[in-house]
Amino acid sequence: MIMQEASFTNLFKTIMWIIAFYYIFKFLARIFLPVLVKKAVEKAGENFQRQQQYGQHNPWQNTRSNNNDEIIINTENAKKPRETKKVGDYVDYEEID
Repeated sequence: MIMQEASFTNLFKTIMWIIAFYYIFKFLARIFLPVLVKKAVEKAGENFQRQQQYGQHNPWQNTRSNNNDEIIINTENAKKPRETKKVGDYVDYEEID
C-alpha cells in the first residue's frame, strides 16, 4: 500500500474545493430555491382548495357544523381521569423550638 503524506498543498486544495462547492451550491440555491418554494406553495393552495370543495359538496357532512356560532365538542373519546391511589394519611408537622 502506498500512503500519501499530508501536505500543505493538499490541505489548501481541499479547502479551496470546499469553498468552491459552497459558493456553487449557494449560487444554484438562489436560482432554484425560489422556483421550488413557489411550486410548493401553489401545490399547497391547490390541496387547500380541493379540501374546501370536498367539504362543501360532501352530502354526508352534518349541516349543523357549518354554523359559525355553534361549537360541538365530541366527548365520546375523552379519557376518564384516573383515580389516584391513597398511600396514607397526611401528617402536618410543626417545628418545635
